Amino acid sequence: MIMTTAAKRLGVVALALVMALVTAGCSGAGGHGDGDKTTAPTIDRVPLAQVDPIADLKAYQGGSTATMASSELKVIADNPTPTLPVTVTDSQGTEVTITDSSRILALDIYGTLSRIVYGVGLGDNLVGRDTSSSYPEIEHLPNVTQNGHDLNGEAMLELAPTVIITDTSLGPWDVMLQMRDAGIPVVVVDSHRSMNNVDDLISQVSAALGVPEEGKQLAAETATQIDAKLAEVAAIAPAAQQDKLRMVFLYVRGQAGVYYMFGEGSGTESLITALGGYDVAEEIGWTGMRPLTAEGLVDAQPDLILTMTKGLDSVGGVDGLIEQIPALAQTPAGINKRIVDMDDTDILSFGPQTADVLDALARAIYAPESL
Repeated sequence: MIMTTAAKRLGVVALALVMALVTAGCSGAGGHGDGDKTTAPTIDRVPLAQVDPIADLKAYQGGSTATMASSELKVIADNPTPTLPVTVTDSQGTEVTITDSSRILALDIYGTLSRIVYGVGLGDNLVGRDTSSSYPEIEHLPNVTQNGHDLNGEAMLELAPTVIITDTSLGPWDVMLQMRDAGIPVVVVDSHRSMNNVDDLISQVSAALGVPEEGKQLAAETATQIDAKLAEVAAIAPAAQQDKLRMVFLYVRGQAGVYYMFGEGSGTESLITALGGYDVAEEIGWTGMRPLTAEGLVDAQPDLILTMTKGLDSVGGVDGLIEQIPALAQTPAGINKRIVDMDDTDILSFGPQTADVLDALARAIYAPESL
C-alpha cells in the first residue's frame, strides 16, 4: 500500500497487466462540473441466494449477458475535506507530494481508479476520464485517452489537473513523464487487478488524495459486500469440484483478428474462483494473457466461456465466435453455446462494484432464465 512519510515505508511491486489491443473509446463532452449527470435505472431482483439455479449446468444451452442491477456508484462521504499536503511513496518507489486534490485525473485501462475516487467522495473533483470510465456519473467529462486507451498529453494538460492517479496499464509512458515535467504530481498505484487486492487499491488511492479514513471505510464496506456475495454464490454453485463449470476467459477483437485466452496472473482466475467455477487455465498451465491457440482451447475443454460484450459483438455474437474459433466446436462450451458476456468496462474492474459484478455474472451463469 502507499505509505505516508510519517509511516514506515514499504516497497510496493506493481504487477503490470497490459492488454495488447483494446476497444476504441467514446469521446466525452464538457469539463469540470459541466454537463448533466445521469443515473442508470435500477433493476428489481430477488437476492442471488434465492434464485433457482439450472438443474443440469453442464447440459444447459445458450448464451447470456450479465448486467448489474444498478451501475450507480456507492459513495462513502459527501465531498470530504482532504488532509493535505501529503507525501506518499508510490508503487514504483517514487516519493510524491500532493498539495491539492481539487482537480483529479484517475486513469487506468479498467476504469477502477475513477470509481474509487467517486467511492471516497471526491467524484466532483474529477476533471476528465479514461475510455473505461464511461459510467453515468462521469461520462460527461472529457475523455483524455484516444484510439482506445492511448494517453493524450495535450488533452490532459488542458484540464489543468492538480494530481494524477494512474498505473502502468495505459501508455505511452512518456506522457506521464511529461506530466511530471510540467509539475503535476503523478502517483502510480498497483497495476494488478484481482479479487485479492481491491482493498489495497482503495487504500493507495485514498492515501494519495488525503482521505485515508474514507478509504478505510470504503475498503471495509466493499470487503463486507464481497464476502456476503461470495456466500450467496456458494449457495447456488456446485460444491464438488467435478460438478463445477470449467471456465476460461477469452479476450476477443474480431475487427483486428485478436483472440487471447487469459490465465494465471491476469486476475481472471480469481474471478472464476469467486464465481464458483473451476479455473481451467491453471490446470493446463496457461499463464498471463497469451494469444489463443486451438490446442490450448481444446486442452482446456471449457464448459463455459467468459468474455466482454463488445468483443463478442465484434465477431457477430455467439454464433460468430464459434465460427471464428473453430476449435470451440470441439469443447462443451462451443457445443452448448455457453458464452457469458458482460460490459467491457465492468467485468474486470475489480473496484468498489466488485460485489455487483459477481452478482450479475453469477445470475448469468447459474440462473440465466431469471434475467
